[in-house]
Amino acid sequence: MNPLQQQQFAIEPQPNPLRDAFLKWQCRVRQIAMRDNEGRPDAGIMPAVYLPGEPEPMSYIITILNKAPVHSATPELEHMSAKTNDPARRRDQAVEYLSASYYQKASEFSDMLTATFPAHSPGAAAIHTAGRVRLVFDAFAQRFELSCKVRRLAPGDPMYKATVAHNRLFNPALPAGTEVLGFEPDWS
Repeated sequence: MNPLQQQQFAIEPQPNPLRDAFLKWQCRVRQIAMRDNEGRPDAGIMPAVYLPGEPEPMSYIITILNKAPVHSATPELEHMSAKTNDPARRRDQAVEYLSASYYQKASEFSDMLTATFPAHSPGAAAIHTAGRVRLVFDAFAQRFELSCKVRRLAPGDPMYKATVAHNRLFNPALPAGTEVLGFEPDWS
């Protein structure tokens, strides 16, 4: 990471009540998914994806809420994957780790959501080509509609690495060439 990138991650984001409410809600629903649903994704983390001008959702995607690079837990996630080849044990350890204190501090998380797609996914290509999408989260008596800029993340990007490390805990067969898209909400 170059010095400018490090400086950007060290700066605290400006206060934004909508962003803060969303991140707190996301931490809570993800903690519930880990504690009560054995880590299985539910409506709280699977928004509808609307392409610009489309009245119906293109699809629903499973999003990952990653810690900001300054609070990264990627080494811990990678270590969990490396220490056992047993997928059930790996999953159990991941659920235990993520249901404990991982989601306790919303301020430690990036507001950029990520999602994985198979290599050469037509869906990922359509989302990336659109450049912007609307993500609609509607669960647990909460609704958030986020207008997001879409970025394709490179394998060296810290958010790419964090996303892959997280997903490998639940899907050890995650194939090489997996695409990771980042969704940056426009809070204005």
